[in-house]
Amino acid sequence: MYLLYEEDGEIKAGTILAEHDNSLQVESQYGRRTKVKAGHVLLRYNAPPPGETLEQARRLAEEIDLDFLWEVAGQAEFDFQSLAAEYYGGTPGAPQSAAVLLRLHGAPIYFYKKGKGRYKAAPADTLAAAKAALERKAREAAQRAEWAAALTRGELPEALRGKVFQLLHQPDKNSLEYKALADACAATGLSPVALMDRCGAIPSSHEYHLQAFLLTHFPRGTGFPALSPPPPPPPLPAADSPAFSIDDATTTEIDDAFSVIFRPDGSVRVGIHIAAPALGIAPGSDLDRVAAQRLSTVYMPCGKITMLPEDLVDRYTLAENRDCPALSIYVEVGPDYAIRSLHTQADCVRIAANLRHETLEPLFNLETIGAGGPDYPFRRELEWLWGFACHLQAARGEVETPGRVDYVFRVENDRVRIIPRPRGNPIDRVVSELMILANSRWGAWLAERGVAAVYRVQGQGKVRMSLKPAPHEGLGVACYTWSTSPLRRYVDLINQRQILAAARGEPPVYAGNDTALMAAVRDFELAYDAYAEFQRRMERYWCLRWLLQEGVEQMEAVVLKENLIRLDGLPLVTRVIGAPTLNPGDRLRVAPDEIDLLNNECVCRFVALLGPQSAP
Repeated sequence: MYLLYEEDGEIKAGTILAEHDNSLQVESQYGRRTKVKAGHVLLRYNAPPPGETLEQARRLAEEIDLDFLWEVAGQAEFDFQSLAAEYYGGTPGAPQSAAVLLRLHGAPIYFYKKGKGRYKAAPADTLAAAKAALERKAREAAQRAEWAAALTRGELPEALRGKVFQLLHQPDKNSLEYKALADACAATGLSPVALMDRCGAIPSSHEYHLQAFLLTHFPRGTGFPALSPPPPPPPLPAADSPAFSIDDATTTEIDDAFSVIFRPDGSVRVGIHIAAPALGIAPGSDLDRVAAQRLSTVYMPCGKITMLPEDLVDRYTLAENRDCPALSIYVEVGPDYAIRSLHTQADCVRIAANLRHETLEPLFNLETIGAGGPDYPFRRELEWLWGFACHLQAARGEVETPGRVDYVFRVENDRVRIIPRPRGNPIDRVVSELMILANSRWGAWLAERGVAAVYRVQGQGKVRMSLKPAPHEGLGVACYTWSTSPLRRYVDLINQRQILAAARGEPPVYAGNDTALMAAVRDFELAYDAYAEFQRRMERYWCLRWLLQEGVEQMEAVVLKENLIRLDGLPLVTRVIGAPTLNPGDRLRVAPDEIDLLNNECVCRFVALLGPQSAP
């Protein structure tokens, strides 16, 4: 005797060899012997043999129209043999019963399985919805195949044109577009970015990297919503000395300026004046919420994304030939550069000049300080500030590491200039020491008064933000706030509000346990780190662009460790291949090769070993 049975979700036929209480020993149509539970047996029959039964059943099943079978089934629950008898009329043979069973079993959207050999027809509305879903899937499968074929040929489907960067940087892996891209990548062996580039979908490598950042941090774009202008600052006392700022030519958010008054007894009063947007941006206002979302200005070699709208920056930036509201700290300094006293107040400062690095540096440098030569604006003040800055640096115990270089990137008309600037030059030292002085003294001043503030803390080599004052070991100060860049950093704006309140004798805007303050610190750290990483990534990109732009064939480099090298004259660390065993400090000549602007990578080939690094 033969039987139909279900095993592993499939309908099978076999020959009964032995029968027990709860199981049967069966030889399948393929000759394999197996044990079948009695509850899995669907039909016992005498002829034809199993192989022939299933062969005929499959052929007959293809002829059965599912919609007609569904109509014949009705809405009551049924077993497959009863339906086979009604469909074929009379008593069906094993092949006919098996054909109906195969058709029922293979059409779950038409028929619900209710038990051993028993089914129920799906309701009409449910079946219609399921059929529509199948049709949609079929259309989507055809569309997916069409898009994948176009991508494989190197053509960009029109439907994907507006989604290129989304697919590359933040894909919805369940979307039809992404699946088509994945299919094409599998067919071509290319990565998604390489395939899109081959299709001409990436307008430029720079745009590719920029969009990766914007999709994550500015998904709604970099523009500002329509905002009501802030109220004008309150009346402020006029400062008694004109001030000047020092910035590079591209700076529009001028946060700081300085004034110097020389007294007859040889003492000097230094004014450190900080732009005061906190006088106009009220906590919780629309402007404040925008600043709290952006948290910082984003910098990159060919531009920036400001934290605050341009018109608001223009209102509070310390622009020359204007009277500007400022938060000022006045420092009384003795002839020996010793600080005698400090005083903080909000006032209105006349900005006499915005000095720019590009024009000031040839005049104010290590060679010209104290020497003769032509006069220039604020020469006496700058040279005195240089001496004061050196005194402040020595008092902090910081020793300048010789030979360290920063780099300035200038991108014009898609061409890049990378300009080295030695660290510790007079311009940078004057500005940095006065900023450290203001930030450290304001931090200590707030801590003494029990006013909450956001501190920058460094211990055991780790830098972090904190709501509690603690030393910044790298700067050699007992505590350090960020409060001198309120146009560019949100924590500086927060600290400025606290300083202004303390200077006026008013209650602080934020308590130490203020949840808004804690959230701002957390969010700022995450955003600031992400923005800094983006800036480093784009600087690396423009270094690679410079190598291609200048057609550099060989360069000198120094070994950092193992096969990692830093190219001379560029802030670029990369790998060298084909070199002998190298030691840190070794100098070598390399040939930049395999520059990949999309992946931001460069490999250098070893040319020659030049010897160990020369001592500084």
